[in-house]
This record gives sequence, C-alpha cells and structure tokens, in this order.
Amino acid sequence: MTGALNQDALDQLFVDARTHNAWLEKPVPVELLEQIWDLAKMGPTSANCSPARIVFVVSTEAKERLKPCLIEGNVEKTMAAPVTAIIGQDMKFYDRLGELFPHADARPWFAGNDAVIQATAFRNSTLQGAYFMLAARALGLDCGPMSGFDEGGVDEAFFAGTDVKSNFLCNIGTGSGEDIFPRSPRLAFDDACSVV
Repeated sequence: MTGALNQDALDQLFVDARTHNAWLEKPVPVELLEQIWDLAKMGPTSANCSPARIVFVVSTEAKERLKPCLIEGNVEKTMAAPVTAIIGQDMKFYDRLGELFPHADARPWFAGNDAVIQATAFRNSTLQGAYFMLAARALGLDCGPMSGFDEGGVDEAFFAGTDVKSNFLCNIGTGSGEDIFPRSPRLAFDDACSVV
C-alpha cells in the first residue's frame, strides 16, 4: 500500500455514496460488469473460498422473472434499475478449494459440516457483496442494495438445479438523485468500538 486515498475517492466510496432508489435510463455495459467483478474478486475471503455467485438481471424477460419475488416496496425501483445483481452463495464452494486454495487440502475443513458451510458461505458471500458495491462505486456507478425479497422464489427462478442460494440484491446504474432518504445517523467510534 502506498498511502491513503484522497478525500474525493473516500467521498465517492463512502461519505457521499448513498442507497439509490431511482435510476436514469442509462445502460450498464457488460464490460463494466466484468470490471466490477475483476475488482471485487480481489477482496479477501476465508481460505480464499470465494463463494459469491452473481446473476446480473438485465433483460426484460429476466426482470419479469424477478418481479414476483420482490416485496411491493422494491418492485418499481428494481424494474427501473439498469441492472439488478443477485448476490448468491455457492453452498458447495469447498469443491473449488483445490483450485482456489492449492497450498492446503482445505475441502475436508468444510465438506459434511453443514453449520460451517452455512456460516462460511454466508459470511464470505456477504463480504464479496460489499466488495462488489465498493467496486461499482469506484467505477462510477451507484448502488441500491436491498433485502425484501422471497429468497426461495429467487433461488427457483435463477439458481434452480444448482447449489447456489440467494443472499441479497443490489440494483446498480446511474442514480437519478431522486427518492434518496436523508442520511440516517451512524454510531460514533466510542459507541461501537473499543481498543483493548
């Protein structure tokens, strides 16, 4: 590491970045989605397990498959977003550890231990989803992450026949700046942290 990012970069990634609910009709090229992944995949995961699997919902047909899985408050903004990323978690991520973590036989750490598989897949796909949002923001896009969907419905519509389960959704594109909620409070350092 060569030093801290400048304040403009920090503002873009964190300080000024907001959850967007309204979108401009500006498509996101597939090449940009690839760039987002190529950055996000570099973030650390335990044993480099990399369980995140992402489906980019772009087409009208795919949006119609997603629509009935959304709670009412998420329908309009998701249908208007240029892209909705379904951040999933591969529950058999450990089958790729020979490739991703070649310096140790890590598969037995997980195989057959459902509690460890669940915790590892969820924790690390969530981390990768956060890296994904930071990568999207770093490349000039806005994000609208959300829960509020039928996980079973999304799994059936987009991950049927696989070992992937949905974690959360994230709309991405160029936000219009409309319908952004006022910034909610955040906890101060002394309220959330301790140094021991």
